Amino acid sequence: MANESLSVAKAAKNDEFYTQYYDIEREINAYLEFDPDVFRGKTVLLPCDDPEWSNFTLYFAQHFQTLGLKKLISTSYAPESKKYKAPYQPSLFEQDAPQFDPNKTSVRGKIFVLDHDIDGDGRIDFHDLEWRYLNGDGDFRSDEVTRLRDEADIIVTNPPFSLFREFLAWIVEADKKFVIIGNMNALTYREVFPLIKDNKIWLGNGFHNGNAYFRPVGEREYASGVKDDSTGLVKFRNCCWFTNLDHGRRHQPLSLMTMEENIMYSKHKDIRGKGYVHYDNYDAIEVPYTDAIPSDYDGAMGVPITFLDKYCPDQFEILGITKTWFGGANKVYPEQIQVSSSGKESRVTKLNDGAVLWHNEMPENETYYIVEGRYYTQVYARVIIRYLKNTFNKQTCVC
Repeated sequence: MANESLSVAKAAKNDEFYTQYYDIEREINAYLEFDPDVFRGKTVLLPCDDPEWSNFTLYFAQHFQTLGLKKLISTSYAPESKKYKAPYQPSLFEQDAPQFDPNKTSVRGKIFVLDHDIDGDGRIDFHDLEWRYLNGDGDFRSDEVTRLRDEADIIVTNPPFSLFREFLAWIVEADKKFVIIGNMNALTYREVFPLIKDNKIWLGNGFHNGNAYFRPVGEREYASGVKDDSTGLVKFRNCCWFTNLDHGRRHQPLSLMTMEENIMYSKHKDIRGKGYVHYDNYDAIEVPYTDAIPSDYDGAMGVPITFLDKYCPDQFEILGITKTWFGGANKVYPEQIQVSSSGKESRVTKLNDGAVLWHNEMPENETYYIVEGRYYTQVYARVIIRYLKNTFNKQTCVC
C-alpha cells in the first residue's frame, strides 16, 4: 500500500507543502521595514491555503491589528478535488462548529474571514476568524475565488508549483500586489521572465541562507538529505519568493572587483589567471558567478539566474535571457554531434537553446558538441545584463 500511495503521489504531482511560520514572518518583515504601512487598510487574500493548519492564516490573523489590515480572507481546496488523495478526516475544530456538514466537508472548499472583533476581548485576532463552506471546491480559477481575488489588494500564498505559471497569470491579469513562493527555475519561463525584465515583478527578501524548509502533505520519496525525519521537514534550495512589493535589499547594489582584479584575485579557478570568454552566439561575455561580475566592463554580460536574487535595478538593466523563445542569439547552428562525458555520440539540435562557448581543442570531462569540425559547449541558462549608464564607473567598484 505504501508503494502504491507513493506512485499515486508522483502521478498526481503532489506538490503541496506547508510553509514555516518563521519564513513567512521573515519575508513580511522585509516589506514592513521598507514601508511600515504597506499592508495598512488593505484586504489580504490567502488562496491555495488550508486555514486550519496554515501558517499564512495564523501569521496574518495574529498580526491583523499590527499590520493595520482592513480584512483577511483565506480559502482552502476541497480534499476530494486534490489529485493526490491522502486519507481525510475533518478537524475537531470543523466538527465542533455548528455549520459542520459531513456532506460538504470533503467536496467543498472553505473560506475564513477576519474583519472585526467577535469574542469582545478588544482585539482582532485568530480567535475572531469566521468560516463557512464555499459553493465550490475552492479552486483559485473558479469564479467564486476569482471574485475574492478582485476584492483583495494583496495576495499572499504558496501555490502548487505545478500550477505556478497559471497562478501568476491569474494574479497579473487582475493587476494585484502579491507575495508568493515559487521554484527558482520559474524565472526562465516565457510567462515569467518578461515580467522580471520589465521590473514588473522581482524576487523577495528570500529564505534564510537560501534554504527553504516545508512540511509535506502526504507521502512521497525524496533524494538523500532532503527530508529530516526527526522534524518531518523537507529542504529545498531552489525556492524563492516572487513579489511586486518593494523591499530594501532590492536596492542594495553589489560591491564588485574590476576585471583585472578578478583575474588576479578571484576565488574561482576558472576566472583567476584566465579571464572572461565571449559567447559564440551572443554578443556578451560569460560570467559564471555573480561575485565575478567585473565592475569596469560596460558591455553585455551573461550571468546565472541566481543573480536575480541580488539584482539591483538601480545598478543594472536586464537585456534578455539565453533561451530560444526570447531571441537575441546572433547565430544558428546546424545539426550537431553531441558527445557525452562518457563518449556517447548522438545527433541533436540542442546547441541553439542557450549560450555557447567555442573551444580550440576537444573539451574533457564534460558534454560537448561538434559542428563542422569545431568544438563547442553550452552553459546553463544565463540572464544578459549590463550596467546602467548612470551607475557605471570604469575607475572604481560600483558600491
